[in-house]
Amino acid sequence: MFLFFLSVQRRNFSMKNLFEYTDILHSPIEAFTCVTGSFQLPVEAHWHYFMEVIYMQEGSILVTCNDACKRMETGSVMFFPPQSVHTIHADGGKRYRYFCIKFNLNRIHLTGSYLPDLNLAFRRVAALPCPPILFTPENLPDVDLRLFFEDVEREYREKRYGYDASIYSSFASLMLKILRIWHCQGISLDLERSSETEETRIQDILVYIDRHSQENINIEELAHHYNMSYSYFAKMFLKYYGQSCKQYIEFIRLSKVENFLLFTDYDLNYIAAETGFADCSHLIRTFKKHYQITPKQFRLRSRTVGNVFVPEEMRAAGN
Repeated sequence: MFLFFLSVQRRNFSMKNLFEYTDILHSPIEAFTCVTGSFQLPVEAHWHYFMEVIYMQEGSILVTCNDACKRMETGSVMFFPPQSVHTIHADGGKRYRYFCIKFNLNRIHLTGSYLPDLNLAFRRVAALPCPPILFTPENLPDVDLRLFFEDVEREYREKRYGYDASIYSSFASLMLKILRIWHCQGISLDLERSSETEETRIQDILVYIDRHSQENINIEELAHHYNMSYSYFAKMFLKYYGQSCKQYIEFIRLSKVENFLLFTDYDLNYIAAETGFADCSHLIRTFKKHYQITPKQFRLRSRTVGNVFVPEEMRAAGN
């Protein structure tokens, strides 16, 4: 099995052709459970611009990340950093059950001038010959991984007020523990500022967009504000996030619309004004394009079923 696994991973894949069934998140956080019989493996080689984390609840599977091949067994957790090429295969005829969660790593911030940017740190470690991105209860003793992921799964399932902030906070704590482990292992996390320049500027831009998404953001003016030409800004944004700045702004606005629909009774005119849409019609049209249902249908479904709408292509992929 591992010989086959290695041959799959060592092909000369073109990054442009390795998108998952969706290369952008439809919600700030997406999570699901994969079980033998209801979710068919393998998941072929692919990559994306967000973080993917798998927690093995039962059984075992085989995974690759870049050139590293690993076996995940019950109780272990695997991190697939942004832009890492990875696969998931069945471990022979063994049964499996794992919890998968995906989120934008840039929404997690660790304070401390000496701490590295998480996105850069995980991508650097994933590029090592034997990257330490698979953790077990033995090599992560300060965390009860079973309880950790039970809490995360419950937060996601129940989607109570502030569930996303709670999940981001939990992962911030977990990732700080992982940074400590890497530091003790002698892995250099002192990333050169010169190599960070582009991505650091992008981080600042993302924070700005998040704080001002309810306003009319002119992308050309935004580029000039950060001392970049519009063409350079557009290419840089696409390079790091696989979508245009306009698409990202739309994603942030829709994420906030989703929370308004889940946790408030405000009407659509108010929500449109608070999230940066020109009017109610613009909000409905954009929302339906992304979710395939109207905001009213989304609100009704979320309150009767107790779950957020999952796009058709994700259900077709076994989620």
